[in-house]
Amino acid sequence: MIPLWVETEVVLAIHDEQLAEHGGAGGIRDRMMLDSALDRPRNRHDLGGCDDICELAACYAFGLARNQGFVDGNKRVSAVVTELFLALNGYDLTANDSDVVRVWTAIAAGEMTEDDITAWIRRFASTSL
Repeated sequence: MIPLWVETEVVLAIHDEQLAEHGGAGGIRDRMMLDSALDRPRNRHDLGGCDDICELAACYAFGLARNQGFVDGNKRVSAVVTELFLALNGYDLTANDSDVVRVWTAIAAGEMTEDDITAWIRRFASTSL
């Protein structure tokens, strides 16, 4: 199965939307880091043979939150993109907002590995198909 990916243009629109709604400085801090974060799940799928949607979602979460491609809003964008990727591929993320904030703060601080994130997503992802 080939997953439905979140395209760069959509990520940029999500970033703009998050800044408009919650504030923060606009702009891309490092385009290569942003591209690297967005390529991370595709590479895991294409080169690593991973078909696990939760693991691929964790790649988005980790890459976008840790690579700091944007000037501001990296955790917010990471969370929204992760949830969108799950939704595009038939899953709902059922965690409450306070859990999401806690987890994404931990991701950005380097307190969670991709395996930790994958396990957390599995716990809170349910199929919507």
